[in-house]
Amino acid sequence: MHISTNATVRTAGGILASGLMVALYARGGAAWLLGFVLLAPWLRTLDASPSLGAALLRGWLMSVAYTAAAFAWFGSALGLYAQVGAATGVALLLLAAPLFQPQFLVFALVRHLTLRRHGAVLGALAGAAAWVASQRLAPGLLGDTLGHGLYPSRLLRQGADLGGTAGLTFLLLLANEGVAAALARRADGWRAAVRPLAAAALAPLLLAGYGLMVLSASPGPAAKPLRVGLIQSNIVAYDRQRQERGTHAVVREILDTHFAMSYDAVVRQRADAVLWPETAYPTTFGNPKSEAGADFDREILAIVNAAGVPFVFGTYDRDSAGEYNAAAFVQPGTGLMGFYRKTHLFPLTETVPAWLDGPRLRRALPWTGDWRAGNGARVFPLRLADGREIPVLPLICLDDVVPAMAIDGARLGAQAILTMSNDSWFSASPLGARMHQTAAAFRSIETRLPQFRATTNGFSAVIDAHGSVLAGTRMGERTLVIAAVPLRSPAPTLMVLWGDWVGLAAGAFLVLLAAWSALPAWRPHAAHAPAAVSGMLAPAQVAVLTPAARLVAGLLRACARAGLLWMCVALLLDDALRTNTLAQMRMFAAVFLAPEAAAWCMLFIFSARASIANGHLVLQSDARRLAIALGDIATVQCWRLPLPCPGISLRLAGGQRYALALSDPGMLAAHLAAAAGPAMQERTPARAAMQAYAQASLAIRRSRLDHPAARFVLLPLALAIPAFHLHQHISYGGPFGEYYSFGLRAYLTAFALWWAAWTIGVVLSGALLRSAIESATLLAAWLRPARAADIRQRLERGGHVALFVGLPAWLLLTIFRA
Repeated sequence: MHISTNATVRTAGGILASGLMVALYARGGAAWLLGFVLLAPWLRTLDASPSLGAALLRGWLMSVAYTAAAFAWFGSALGLYAQVGAATGVALLLLAAPLFQPQFLVFALVRHLTLRRHGAVLGALAGAAAWVASQRLAPGLLGDTLGHGLYPSRLLRQGADLGGTAGLTFLLLLANEGVAAALARRADGWRAAVRPLAAAALAPLLLAGYGLMVLSASPGPAAKPLRVGLIQSNIVAYDRQRQERGTHAVVREILDTHFAMSYDAVVRQRADAVLWPETAYPTTFGNPKSEAGADFDREILAIVNAAGVPFVFGTYDRDSAGEYNAAAFVQPGTGLMGFYRKTHLFPLTETVPAWLDGPRLRRALPWTGDWRAGNGARVFPLRLADGREIPVLPLICLDDVVPAMAIDGARLGAQAILTMSNDSWFSASPLGARMHQTAAAFRSIETRLPQFRATTNGFSAVIDAHGSVLAGTRMGERTLVIAAVPLRSPAPTLMVLWGDWVGLAAGAFLVLLAAWSALPAWRPHAAHAPAAVSGMLAPAQVAVLTPAARLVAGLLRACARAGLLWMCVALLLDDALRTNTLAQMRMFAAVFLAPEAAAWCMLFIFSARASIANGHLVLQSDARRLAIALGDIATVQCWRLPLPCPGISLRLAGGQRYALALSDPGMLAAHLAAAAGPAMQERTPARAAMQAYAQASLAIRRSRLDHPAARFVLLPLALAIPAFHLHQHISYGGPFGEYYSFGLRAYLTAFALWWAAWTIGVVLSGALLRSAIESATLLAAWLRPARAADIRQRLERGGHVALFVGLPAWLLLTIFRA
């Protein structure tokens, strides 16, 4: 009983500590630093869970604590809106916390199962992947995620253009895992805790380094700034005012206020355009419901014509399908240019699912809305008085918490984002309005597009491409916000190129992990060397390198590998290069083939045949022959870094040293150890992490898929044939259209170019996978040396799946879409 009570107290204490830090973290400011540690106490309670049920219980408790700490204001606002009282709203929200924050339960489940089966490193990765994947499938109502808390750090938030807020969340979770692991090892001394702490520090260091690079980069030439006037009228509670004063009087006051503030924006502040917030004109525009509505429409058109600048404002639109929450684009002299219809409606308050809707629900919840959803992002031309035409992306309220909306707009060519919102239901809880603006600001970081954000009573702001507020308002004030923002055509970010990819990649990782765990044939077995071998089965091809030769060959091969990674970045950033196969081939030859060929020549010059015979290690190259007595070999050390390739170093009792490069050094080392006996043991211990990394590299069991012919000849050929076939159909109307039009030489040349392009693509994909595998293996060797070989083998199998299954699957998906 005493033990159970202590465990309960520790669990409650850990969840309470995490909840308190979440409460501070959600309020912003300097508390963003807590993002890297706030879940560590809760993770310690998960580590102590004796069963899956206990882990799920602690996940549920943390979802309740998280909701209470960060979103109590939402329950209060919901209760007041639904007229059931703030306390009732909070109670209902806490009761439904697992539905609003399901990632805690999913995280606890996946982490517990993976931790027990595959160890801490893979458990941490799987848990973080489960978190972001579940938020991708079931995002919060406000798009909330841990990554939003890094917004106060101008430096660290820049990483959102790579992986969005999901990527920031993933790194935060891994950092918290490192801190939790350090807390678990603190009883073993600081040396045991320093590794996980160093791993935890990688997240902020990587984000800070990337942020410095982004903020210090030259922004490039900019066009004439765009100056938009944002109207924040501070007129709220339209429905209550309608009941008290009548619809006509309320609309009259709203329009008069907005007209006066717009006059100030255009005449005194010389705005290029005017932006009103969501539903600022609280009836249909251009399709009036009454004669009074038609008069109001004509009055708005007269004001726009007199101002001489375009107006964008929130209103309603309707057609035969129903009514829409919309944004109207009105041009002076032209009139209504078009509507954007809000795509993401707030559940229950704006729309009700068809399966739930009905007379009973309407009677029970009379405040539920009945609007229809729009059909996605649209870009409109903003035609200014000076002749400029600027493509802009309008977003309304919840649209700005969905990354895909801004990404689609950037792909359609938008140069700025116009955001409209009615956050008046946050009036009693400014924290909610602040969190909403934070979510919107990340859309600018992800796309590098500036943003003009108008709300009814706060917070309105002009936000630059780095997410900084250039000019803004407080909550509950009537004011005009105006700022000029330089317009550029930014290079597409990774988020724009790949979309909101982190959650999808995390889901794919979990699927592969589940398949890996389920299929017995994929489960690795402990690698072991033969206990005793009488001699080598066949002579091995080696390169006997001097220190200088190894250094030169290693540098050449490192340059070749770095060249591949550099080429990946160049293709990512340069649209023209991605479509120019000849330029790719020239770059590939210069940055990879040339240094790789030079390294191969170095190895060929020093090549020899190695064998064990009559108690000697025999190295023979043409007429030269070197015989080393096995008894004279003092130590055998595997190379910690496999450059220019894997190998071993021999040190003789007399002090001479030999470096042998070969594809399978583990086999030669095992034969030498078996033939020479205990004297072969290495006397100088290497650093544990690098030694574990080297041993993990030697433990790889190569398959036929690792053969260069399979990877870089057959796989590109298999990919090039259907892609080239589709190209022929699209461009020439048949599989042999180019042959019939231009002859066999042109046809074969075209196919050779496609094959070469796919070969380059496969090599680059392999380079990225190899970088990821080597980095993960090095991290595993640092954190879990005993499991490094096991983890390396699993990563290699995952690389096979990604290359030989992922690339064909991506091609098939592309073909079907085409």
